[in-house]
Amino acid sequence: MFENLRYCLDELPGFLGGHMLLSVAGLAVGLVVSLPLGIWASRRPRLGELILGAAGVIQTIPSLALLALMVPLLRGTIGFLPAFIALVLYSVLPIVANAIIGIRGVDPALTEAARGLGMSDRQMLARVELPLAAPVILGGVRTAAVLVVGTATLATPVGFSTLGNYIFSGLELRNPFFTLFGCVAAALLAVVIDQLIHALELAVRRRSRTLAMVGGVGLLVVVLGGLYAPVNRFFTPPDNPATVGHGPFTEQYILGELLTEKLNRSGFHAEQHRLGETILFQSLLSGDIDCYVDYSGNIWTLQMKREPADRETVLAGVQDYLDRRGVVCMGSLGFENAYALAMTKQRAAELKIESLADLSSHAAGLKVGGDNQIFLRQEWRDLCKQYHLRFERQRPMDPTFMYGAVAKGDEDVITAYTSDGRINAFGLIILKEDPSRRVFPPYDALLLVSGKASRRPGFKESLQPLLDAIDVETMRGANERADVEGQLPHRVGVQLLDEIEARR
Repeated sequence: MFENLRYCLDELPGFLGGHMLLSVAGLAVGLVVSLPLGIWASRRPRLGELILGAAGVIQTIPSLALLALMVPLLRGTIGFLPAFIALVLYSVLPIVANAIIGIRGVDPALTEAARGLGMSDRQMLARVELPLAAPVILGGVRTAAVLVVGTATLATPVGFSTLGNYIFSGLELRNPFFTLFGCVAAALLAVVIDQLIHALELAVRRRSRTLAMVGGVGLLVVVLGGLYAPVNRFFTPPDNPATVGHGPFTEQYILGELLTEKLNRSGFHAEQHRLGETILFQSLLSGDIDCYVDYSGNIWTLQMKREPADRETVLAGVQDYLDRRGVVCMGSLGFENAYALAMTKQRAAELKIESLADLSSHAAGLKVGGDNQIFLRQEWRDLCKQYHLRFERQRPMDPTFMYGAVAKGDEDVITAYTSDGRINAFGLIILKEDPSRRVFPPYDALLLVSGKASRRPGFKESLQPLLDAIDVETMRGANERADVEGQLPHRVGVQLLDEIEARR
């Protein structure tokens, strides 16, 4: 527990800084856009309804889906920009709605009196309508602020570090402490900002300078304190920076730590970005990340859209594909992490199943669980066709929970990863595949470097010792230390690097 707490506190300035920067920027721009829009719409009832309807439609789009949608719309851009645009869109509705309601709610007798005094529309807006509508508008800002702070936790999958990093890593590593820490930190931030804006709202209603001072100074302290890390980084950028990408599961966390530690020991200042698997490759092409570990089967199947083939054909094809796109494939780390179907030894023994061919006669009465993408991939369809598999139920789930599900009997079969440490720890067996009916391509772990990073002095040379340095049992053991023993990926990655360097 103390190790988890120390890790969380060490990362807090950076994660809080990113969260605050994204939230403040999104809310500020949302306010600049929404307030004039609300004022304009308050004078035009039909247009106002149209604007509110459009903003409402945006609100109905799930937050994570909107964030993910921003990446392809921005041609593969990751990090701050897609998350920022999504948060601006989410902040529009509450502010616009309250601006319209607040201005329309001003007593007509007051506006008529203002006209009688000879005020122009602009003067009436500035001196009568906006002051009277201010509490209602601030109520909308308050709602938008809470919404933005909460939604900012979902920026992690698109490569921007926020307090959501704790939540996602906790879920993916089965570390409830991380998840709880992230939830509590994000909730506290939202509550503090909400109450400080509420103080400003009350100050306007009561015309209290004291409350206005408390709310204003409090917001300034919270914002400046939260922004300390990104502001400090802006004015004192690190020397020789490097960016490492990794996917959302344990092995990728460990390999991300391994690459980061190796670059740091070689004189670089490396930081990591946790990204969804579907955008890692695009991020490398765009230069948003400098390096990461991908699997040959992923590139062959998802990027190249090719049918299964032998290892030599796949590696040659992948190499050519990467060369034509300016990506440097340094080679394999020495192990393969392939898809395979797995069962508990006890369940397999009961049904006398040792291979995929044996499985075909029992599949109709069995439940299968797989990661969130496997059932949509061509490989799965080919597997079911080759072996005549028709399961009673297919259930996609986060890879974190697959192994526990099959161990407890909630699932009979899972689509396991061959280098996963939980295969041994949970007493599973890999069902043998008929070589003549091979469906899954090889999934060699390849070290990829962006074209830009490959031209930096010493970058490739620093990573060279990692090639062919990790066999599948070593990787399986590293995964087991994280998944089963509960060690932090950072510690496991450093231990793995120490083992590699000790052998050299």
